[in-house]
Amino acid sequence: MLKEPAMNLNQITVAVSDVPRAIRFYQRLGLRLIVESLPDYARFCCPDGQASFSLSRVEQVPASQTLIYFECAELDQTVARLQAQGVEFSMLPTDQPWLWREAYLQDPDGNPLCLYHAGENRLNPPWRLS
Repeated sequence: MLKEPAMNLNQITVAVSDVPRAIRFYQRLGLRLIVESLPDYARFCCPDGQASFSLSRVEQVPASQTLIYFECAELDQTVARLQAQGVEFSMLPTDQPWLWREAYLQDPDGNPLCLYHAGENRLNPPWRLS
């Protein structure tokens, strides 16, 4: 039997209209800037150092139905800190029936984001398949 090659999600790239403005926003969320090629591109290292997140400039950002999740060990404190810095949330931290605690916001171009904490339930919810 052939073994499937391992794949791991490494990077998400989102469309933005103003890369410097988006850099400031995502740095505020806690991402570390590692590549800056203005005015068209930037890349961040996520805090755990295992994934990256990129910005790519476009003339007009299309409405997105893709929701990007960033896990935060201290979700409530992170949301409070961001609110104190003027970041607006469409939903404050709320416990969900799927055992995650989630808060929703948008970046300056309207890309939807979720800050959440799932802990062990992220990969091992009670209903996980064997």
